[in-house]
Amino acid sequence: MDGHGIGGRRESVSQQPNYREEKPIQTSTEQQSSSSEAKNPPRISQPKVIPAVSGTSTPVEVGSPSPANTLSSRPGASSQRTDYFSSRRKIEPPVTKATLSELDVGKIVHNPKLHHDINFDPELHFRPNLDGEKGHKKQARAQQFWQSLASQLRMFMTDRDSFMTLYGQGQEWCLPMLLKSVKDIISTLVPARDRAQLEEGLNVPHIMQQFAYGMADLEKLASWLSSVLKSHCAPMRDEWVDEMYKQLTNGNRNNDVDELVKGMRSLLSVLEAMKLDVANHQIRCLRPVLIEETVAFEDRFFRKKLREGKFDATAAKEWYSRMTDKASQHQQGSAQAFGDMAIYFESVAEMIMPSSHEPFPNTFLFDEERMTKLRSDMLDAINLELCMRLYDRLDRASPGFGPSATGDSPLPSDLAMDDDSDCHSTSSARSSLVFSSVGTPEASPRSSLVCPGRPASVRPQDRKAKTQELYASLVSLLQSCPATSPPAQRWQTMKDSLALQIFRFTNAPSSELMNFEDMLDLHVSETASELFQEVEEEFHRRLVQELQQRVKSFKNLGAVSLFSVATGGRLPSTGRAAGAQSSPSTRNRNNGDDGSVPDMATRLAHLGLLHWRVWGPLVYCEEDNDVEMSS
Repeated sequence: MDGHGIGGRRESVSQQPNYREEKPIQTSTEQQSSSSEAKNPPRISQPKVIPAVSGTSTPVEVGSPSPANTLSSRPGASSQRTDYFSSRRKIEPPVTKATLSELDVGKIVHNPKLHHDINFDPELHFRPNLDGEKGHKKQARAQQFWQSLASQLRMFMTDRDSFMTLYGQGQEWCLPMLLKSVKDIISTLVPARDRAQLEEGLNVPHIMQQFAYGMADLEKLASWLSSVLKSHCAPMRDEWVDEMYKQLTNGNRNNDVDELVKGMRSLLSVLEAMKLDVANHQIRCLRPVLIEETVAFEDRFFRKKLREGKFDATAAKEWYSRMTDKASQHQQGSAQAFGDMAIYFESVAEMIMPSSHEPFPNTFLFDEERMTKLRSDMLDAINLELCMRLYDRLDRASPGFGPSATGDSPLPSDLAMDDDSDCHSTSSARSSLVFSSVGTPEASPRSSLVCPGRPASVRPQDRKAKTQELYASLVSLLQSCPATSPPAQRWQTMKDSLALQIFRFTNAPSSELMNFEDMLDLHVSETASELFQEVEEEFHRRLVQELQQRVKSFKNLGAVSLFSVATGGRLPSTGRAAGAQSSPSTRNRNNGDDGSVPDMATRLAHLGLLHWRVWGPLVYCEEDNDVEMSS
């Protein structure tokens, strides 16, 4: 085969760019230095056979054969007996061309959910999906495949006659199915001119025939595969390929089934990573086009669904009609800022408040997760404000508060909740309050409370510093709760720990702790509480003010410009009156941070404008709607 073929020198592929800046999707264990044979594998015109992949089986006790006495050249002499009949049933490899088909560029371009999500996430990329119940099932099926492969290889080593009776030279056991999947995946990664040589090099029926007669040369096949992968993968994958080659070679030489299975697992993992590299590069290249076409694409997509009766927007239209009936309640400022979207934006701002139990209209199907996150972030911001207000009450009632401080505001001016203040949280690009799990695994929330009790400060500057320290500690404490917990449940779980933490920042007698816990329980996450409603109303008013500013600035932007502004730089928040002291959120924004309300307003304006551009003319505005609604 010539030097430009599959086994030849490294060359760039038309559909595979340089990914040197990419990080590996999966990190392996500490890499050992690869053999020179792995780094410069010999090219062969006809590889032989390669056995299995898996890595969780019980190690096989075998002798110490010479390199010539390998698994592929003779039956082994293992003393371990295995129940082989449980692996007779056909099991698909965990990674196949079909399972990776969604990474094809055609699927990417025509995936409506991806088309929508790419507008909101600058870091959107494909990765192996091992989360949730579906991910656990996927891992269980993969484990079953690798265990079956290991069992079948052991049977080949220890009971060749039974193996041939069960499988013969057929293609219905794990190894040939695995090799076929490897070949199919590689065919999607190499140029068309190399596929004939791939067909020759990975002739699965011929390889399995050699395997049946004990003539397969696994080391040559591993070398050939290493050459192919290094010719077409990103350079950062070379160490992973070397590790795969070393595992297959060592497993073959030492008659170690488990090591062979590990090598096969590495082989599939490298191929999956290569497919992900290509797909993620295509996303980066196609992002501007996909974003620019989002509204037109979704209009065509849903208009067709509506006409075919596959999507019923009746409930969404009724929801908008109900909101229109309340139009007289909207202030003139909303109409000036929102224009003909005033009813709509007032309504979506109301929907993300914690007290709103109305389900989101089905027209928000692509944004339901983002709307739910906004509602969750609003609950967090309101509850933190409640905690700070209750702390202030307790601190003022504590001994030692001091008459010199009685003229101060209950909270420092930069943290108090007044008409133009921000709530106390910090923000990230995607979320106003990031509550990820950052505590040590063994530490409970209560054991993590290390702030000692202290006398209440008298000087305003000391009191302000203490208040800021308390707020930061409450956020950190919430971060110790699993991020997957529902928001209300997280607050309920942490209630007593939060009460204790707040209590330690006051000089209140210990006898008041239980009363304070009860006080938190009455108000935190309790939408029926008058105090909760008061704070929620204030946050809603602030949100609408910030939303008006952002919609007014964003509404004439094109899709790509809107994406850049909304996911990159933030617009400044509504400030205090001239000469007033700046809020902490304003000072934080000068350092690259935002307050929670401005951040939520930006996210909601971005989401809301894209939604309106699709569904406004399609469903909400009857005079522009030429689509007959399904009954």
